[in-house]
Amino acid sequence: MRSRLGRSADLRQTQRFPFMIINITWKKSGWLPQRAQSDAAAFTCTELFAVIATVALVVVTLLPAFAHSRPDAQTFQCLNNHKQLMLAWQVYAADHADRVPNNFTIPDTLNAITSGKLDNWANNVMTWGATTSTEDRSNTNELWIKNGVFGKYTGSSVRIYKCPSDLYLGLAQSRAGWIQRNRSISMNSLCGRSDRLASSTTGRSWSEGGAYRQFLKTSDVAFPAMTWVTVDEHPDSINEGFFVVPFNTSTWGDLPASLHDGACSFSFADGHVEVHKWLSGTSKYPVRFSFGPIRTFDAAGRQDFQWYKDRTGYILFR
Repeated sequence: MRSRLGRSADLRQTQRFPFMIINITWKKSGWLPQRAQSDAAAFTCTELFAVIATVALVVVTLLPAFAHSRPDAQTFQCLNNHKQLMLAWQVYAADHADRVPNNFTIPDTLNAITSGKLDNWANNVMTWGATTSTEDRSNTNELWIKNGVFGKYTGSSVRIYKCPSDLYLGLAQSRAGWIQRNRSISMNSLCGRSDRLASSTTGRSWSEGGAYRQFLKTSDVAFPAMTWVTVDEHPDSINEGFFVVPFNTSTWGDLPASLHDGACSFSFADGHVEVHKWLSGTSKYPVRFSFGPIRTFDAAGRQDFQWYKDRTGYILFR
């Protein structure tokens, strides 16, 4: 674990046979055939079989493509979780004069917990430990989530902060009988206040020496459909809910997850969600229960990072 010091209607179909028409109507109970009058314009058996054969050929041709691209149940659930968090983010802003929720780095995440304010979007710091420290206890503490800023907008749901494919626990956590860590999703470091210092209210980014705009309000986001807000973070990389990678880099900083067959879920400021499949092995890592080492980008890795950077929302502060 790396560390940082700051930051139907009915559907009707008619099949024609040479001796009758069968009207097929979809009801909740299934397809219900009904005999109809003879129709001189009906298909012949030869024409019918030709159509069936053609459709079967098309189906056989397309099925492999559908099987390859169709997300599985866990991916759908993961996307839904991101969608719910994104809705909470948007409604929270609507209730707070367009201001987005705090997105604290580790020190003020811990302060939000110990002070009882619970005024961060993610009141926990993921670790692999099972001690009595605030960080370790926050792995499983549900009240700190339910009483956080999104609680009233999400029915105090805990599961929406978690990708269902992330089932990893540290050895000590397994021995302690834990079922899961509560969060696997993080937030774009350009969104929200990063700490309680006055400097975080200026609109300058926490990262890159303040060179870029920090999105303190939803209206600060110039291109919502191209600015991601939440992301699946790799189990070894995740700690607080603040995801940051240097603008000019040859490796990942914080590491996105790749638990959906090499792909990762994102939500965007306009409310849509996506699954993005990484191209390079330098973007996909097994879970080691410790952070690093991270490999230098190869050509495909540079494409991965460019995709990410193009959707992070960097706008120079002027």
